[in-house]
Amino acid sequence: MYSLNYKVTTSTCDSEGRLKLYSALQMMQDCSEMWIDSEPGVKRYFEEQNMTQLLASRQVEIIRVPEYKEQLTVTTSVYGMKPMFGFRNTFIYDAEGQPCYRTWSMGAFVDKSEGKLKRVDAATIASMKLKQQLEMNYKDRRIILPKDESAGEKCVPVRVQRADIDYNRHMNNANYIRIAMELLPEDFKVKGLRVEYRVAAKLDDMLLPTIYRMDNGIIVSLSIGTEVSAIIEFERG
Repeated sequence: MYSLNYKVTTSTCDSEGRLKLYSALQMMQDCSEMWIDSEPGVKRYFEEQNMTQLLASRQVEIIRVPEYKEQLTVTTSVYGMKPMFGFRNTFIYDAEGQPCYRTWSMGAFVDKSEGKLKRVDAATIASMKLKQQLEMNYKDRRIILPKDESAGEKCVPVRVQRADIDYNRHMNNANYIRIAMELLPEDFKVKGLRVEYRVAAKLDDMLLPTIYRMDNGIIVSLSIGTEVSAIIEFERG
């Protein structure tokens, strides 16, 4: 397990002084990325094999949204590992140790040079210190879009800008959610979300958003040409 301590600051708050979901996702992502420092054997293997892990999906349950100046602790732990995929929990706790956000995610192991899936050897998998899978309402990682494409409302395309790009040279995972949230009604309260990442968006790509209004929330699909880049499902609170 790996953990980071945070404080809810002005730059992470919305207009009501509450932690932005975008900022919470960045905290989760930073903690998950730093986790590898707690597994030197895995870190060394990934460096030698020129590999990285890319987020393939994430589910988030929002228990309570923290407010300005609250002290938070983010923890992440891996509970499952296969040759090409890893599974982890990342939770955000308040100062009393109560969860504010519960999440699970799946990461894909990728060759940095070729951008293709690459297998981790059995010895490295066996060396992993796996933790117990934490309790939450686990849903399928796949998000199914309505078969009737005409049910979706197409919106103005969004260009991927330099500020959206991270060190993997594609759009940072949290920015897909940030873009999708701008398309939600102002009074939409997010109780939970699922996101499925398919094709990484790169600098100057044009993302075409399509909105699907469902009984229990809203799905936003972000496409590049004819390929779906990411699908984000927002559950209504």
